[in-house]
Amino acid sequence: MEKLVYLLTAKPGQSGDALRDALLAAAPALVDRGALRLVANVADSDAAVPVPMPAPADEAPVAAEVALFVDCHDRRGPLEAILAPLCARSAGYLVSEALYRDYGGNEFAPPRDWPDGRRSPGVLMLTLLERPARMTKEAWLAHWHGVQSPVSEELQPRMRYVRNEVIRPLTADAPPWEGIVDECWPSAAHLTDPHRFYRTDGSAEQLRTNLKRMLDSVRGFLDLPRIRSYAMSEYLLKSR
Repeated sequence: MEKLVYLLTAKPGQSGDALRDALLAAAPALVDRGALRLVANVADSDAAVPVPMPAPADEAPVAAEVALFVDCHDRRGPLEAILAPLCARSAGYLVSEALYRDYGGNEFAPPRDWPDGRRSPGVLMLTLLERPARMTKEAWLAHWHGVQSPVSEELQPRMRYVRNEVIRPLTADAPPWEGIVDECWPSAAHLTDPHRFYRTDGSAEQLRTNLKRMLDSVRGFLDLPRIRSYAMSEYLLKSR
């Protein structure tokens, strides 16, 4: 199978809830047209949470992320035709997925026990990564996979972590993201409370220590002003 990710921009005046409802309604058609697995993450009213690296106010935000597994990305046209009228713009990418951590893999969440189509608990944070010009692709991937992933796994209370390496863009004028990350958190407070976000014992000293470790790792392969993150609700629509 191959994995496709589409980043959707909302139409003028379109709320996150309206886009969510449109995507959920379109799920059967996407499955009929070849989606073997399907996930929709949407910045709706259930995920109205501040994030660490928000987009600038003058930049159109990503309103939803749609991830599909297909037999062959060459035959994606019918899927893109379903998504196109639901949003203002859709940027598509062929990616390689690593499921670094899944529900039930640590102390922050039990194994998944809810059906396809129901909102997942907690809040998902979508983060988009751009490789700095100063780094080769090999060095960038080595740091992301070998340094940042284990550091963030140690320091942050994630329930689920999906790491997508972009192979190539699939749509014209897609922004040059090279990494697309989905991280699921137990609650909104785990994103907004720095002591929870960095798993401290509540002391200012440990917060400083953990924050420095995280920033040192992130700055080792990313330019902070170029990172984009969005809080979303996760809908696992077809998981098998």
